[in-house]
Amino acid sequence: MTKKMKSAPDAVVFAKAIADETRQRIMKLCCCCRLTVSEITEQIGVSQPTVSHHLAILRDAGLVNIERKGRETYYSLNCEHLTVCCGQLMLTFAPDESVTRQVQRQLQRH
Repeated sequence: MTKKMKSAPDAVVFAKAIADETRQRIMKLCCCCRLTVSEITEQIGVSQPTVSHHLAILRDAGLVNIERKGRETYYSLNCEHLTVCCGQLMLTFAPDESVTRQVQRQLQRH
């Protein structure tokens, strides 16, 4: 079972979540695969509690999908939510740009 965040994006929560370099590194690792906390810890070289803390922030911002299989929990980047959040920032801060209007049309289709 995969858990995905479906609530409306909060630009401040999103911005805070992506502002940290360690979280950005975790997001890059989880971009195209599913990883456990142990696998993430091994690859970025910080402690397991630190990784868990950062994953909780990413989870609360809706930026990671969580899949539990037996005793393992797998994390992957929630690319759809990331895209929506970026689009909302564009709508807020660059509403008159042509690319923003394209994003807005796409958001209205969903």
